[in-house]
Amino acid sequence: MIKEVIVVEGRDDTVAIKRAVEADTIETGGSAINEMTLRKIALAMERRGVIIFTDPDHAGERIRKIVARRVPGCKHAFLTEVDATKRGDIGVENASPEAIRHALAHVRTEMAPGAEAADKEFQITWSDLIEAGLIVHPEAAARRRYIGEMLGIGYCNGKQLFKRLSVFRISREEFADALNNLEKEWGDRL
Repeated sequence: MIKEVIVVEGRDDTVAIKRAVEADTIETGGSAINEMTLRKIALAMERRGVIIFTDPDHAGERIRKIVARRVPGCKHAFLTEVDATKRGDIGVENASPEAIRHALAHVRTEMAPGAEAADKEFQITWSDLIEAGLIVHPEAAARRRYIGEMLGIGYCNGKQLFKRLSVFRISREEFADALNNLEKEWGDRL
């Protein structure tokens, strides 16, 4: 049984989650998330905690941002696009129970708003992203996708990656390990 309430987009996502784990969900009803749903999520956060588990697409990211902004301190679970895609359709409902369990076993918790990552261990700079070829590089998008999957924070653009590295307190060591894996796996593509 998952202690936290899992926020998903719709009924099919709930069915997929319940095939994988024993958990309670709140469905946002897609990207048209309303005030009552946000209040339910806030109450769930107070009482049990919340895991946001949306589709790895634009609409899912939009919902994730709306909920995280209104209900700070949520945990986040991410699926890769490959794990969430079936016959060209992308969504949590398409993921295997194993992929869902893996994503839930590797949730990331947001750093509290206003809390600074003063510790240098967690200060990854914009220059670090440029040096790593994650922005201003011909293959930056593909490299960010790989790094996002390795770190369990999902795919995002450069600005979002910079923010997620801080919000999820990705250490310099974790970041370096992910980059080393990228370099080993991609080898001559770099």
